[in-house]
Amino acid sequence: MQHAVGSPLPPHQPGHGPATGWSPAAHHPSAPPPGAVPRGGPPPPQGFTGAPVPRAPHAQAPQAPGQAPHTPGQAPVPHPSAPHPQAPHPQGPHPQGPVPPAPESTGHIQLPPGGPVAMPSPPPDTAQADMGATTLAVLLIGPAGAGKTSVAKYWAEHRHVPTAHISLDDVREWVRSGFADPQSGWNDHSEAQYRLARRTCGFAARNFLANGISCILDDAVFPDRPVVGLGGWKRHVGPGLLPVVLLPGLEIVLERNARRSGNRRLTDEEVARIHGRMAGWYGSGLPIIDNSQLDVPTTAQLLDDVLTRAIASPPQW
Repeated sequence: MQHAVGSPLPPHQPGHGPATGWSPAAHHPSAPPPGAVPRGGPPPPQGFTGAPVPRAPHAQAPQAPGQAPHTPGQAPVPHPSAPHPQAPHPQGPHPQGPVPPAPESTGHIQLPPGGPVAMPSPPPDTAQADMGATTLAVLLIGPAGAGKTSVAKYWAEHRHVPTAHISLDDVREWVRSGFADPQSGWNDHSEAQYRLARRTCGFAARNFLANGISCILDDAVFPDRPVVGLGGWKRHVGPGLLPVVLLPGLEIVLERNARRSGNRRLTDEEVARIHGRMAGWYGSGLPIIDNSQLDVPTTAQLLDDVLTRAIASPPQW
């Protein structure tokens, strides 16, 4: 192997000190092949701590036909079993054999497969239950500006068990090129991306629950589209999903929507239309929280109370 820069290092010369960290046979282009004996006898291998067997230069191998016989008067070849003083290594003892690599600190962890989420068992004392220590899946429903994302994040961050927040809008916006924005017109393309995002969120929720992590999803589910809305979420997640509706007054929703930016901000007409359709949840049997005059921590606490009652008496949906 030729060095990339400059000429190869010269082999070690007697009297110039020990050669450390470099082997002529490995770097010199004209080095003899492995197993060949250079003139003058082989030097001890680098790092060798055993007892090498010295060999005379003229008695290395059986004579081939026609080769001159051994010349009398030369030093005899010692028997291979003759003792030989151990050659000390110039840098001290060398470890016997290569050091095995340290095992990796992380590796593949087999995770349980995510299946349909079943309804959690009611705690022994429902009235005094600590919902912060219960593993469950929640679907927070509400119009744009209802505060779903803020409440879901706060609720997930303040529980006593690991909890994930899965936002449908965030998953929809994973599509960067070819994103179908419903504000530009509702069509088959935007409908397909909504369905795909809901199914992706459902897969994520099932995987989280199967591995001991609660989750809360948020979506603007309409009551007049049960097959696509609640029916779709029930198929994607499982019958144990607990839906809760967050529905403040229209003036509060308009005020919160005005503070939004980008494609999350809707026109006042669109907000009013969505809020009117959400009113259909009244009388549906689902728990509804009016957070018009409630801050985020108070709403999250009220959500725990609603979930406690929902587990004790699951809503029919």
